[in-house]
Amino acid sequence: MTADALEAAARAFLDGLDHASRDRAQLAFQSSDREDWHYVPRRRAGLALGDMDGSELSAAHALLRTGLSPAGYRKLEGILLLEGILGGIEGNPGFRDPGRYHLALFGQPGHEAPWGLRFEGHHLSLNFTSAGHAVATTPAFLGANPSEVPSGPRKGLRVLASEEDLGRAFLASLPPAQRQRAVIAPAAPLDIVTEASRRAALPSFDGLPAAEMTPAQRAALIRLLEVYARNFPDDVADGHLDRIARGGVERLHFAWAGSAAPKQPHYYRIHGPTHLIEYDNRGGDHIHTVFRDLQDDFGDSLLARHLQEGHGAHVPRRP
Repeated sequence: MTADALEAAARAFLDGLDHASRDRAQLAFQSSDREDWHYVPRRRAGLALGDMDGSELSAAHALLRTGLSPAGYRKLEGILLLEGILGGIEGNPGFRDPGRYHLALFGQPGHEAPWGLRFEGHHLSLNFTSAGHAVATTPAFLGANPSEVPSGPRKGLRVLASEEDLGRAFLASLPPAQRQRAVIAPAAPLDIVTEASRRAALPSFDGLPAAEMTPAQRAALIRLLEVYARNFPDDVADGHLDRIARGGVERLHFAWAGSAAPKQPHYYRIHGPTHLIEYDNRGGDHIHTVFRDLQDDFGDSLLARHLQEGHGAHVPRRP
């Protein structure tokens, strides 16, 4: 199980740190930093990759590989690579530094009490909460700037190609009447609508409901959704997909805003009773995506179950 493997990898990472580094990397589970997430350059809790030595970096990446699928880990590596490329494009490599991504652990990895893990920096925020033998894995933010590397040794690299291509292909596959339902605005928003909110909430379900889609269209929508869910190991991804299915695939809604043409600003989301996916391509070459569990971000449902099963005090939820 991913939860057990993640615990072992987290313990191994902590065991390899000296006292000073461990003090920076490990915070209390009740720390307000645990739910203070974002995807812009800013001060962050935890230990920066640039402050780790070779063995610490190896253990950190082993931990990250444990929490992600091979596809998800490749995207993580690609986002770190893009940060350096963006530094070259902007002429500011000190600011766009892949060493500024931070790994933070909250609490003590183990089955006795809840604990958490975050890996975060520009265009990346991965949040894990574990209790008992289960793990929650959202919010999960991945971004890419540039969405396609324009020149140099990595010319043509598209870290989030599937997210972009399958979304546009799904819109293009809709007949005119359905497409009219799906398009909710002529212009894309400047960012994902829910931004870095503690809880994702939208006032309504907008766009084309899956209840009005053909079986083939629903299957294509699930393939797009799986691009996000399968950034995680199979047991975790299957758990998300099973909850989406039990919530009712027919209750999912697909919404689009902005241009349907490549290299132009565009946005889409998949919104259902249990999960929300947002994708925004601001300016046509700068992608933000987020995968959110509307009931279990930061382990809300997981921690409540843990309490009900008699495993100690529940950490209060902040408004």
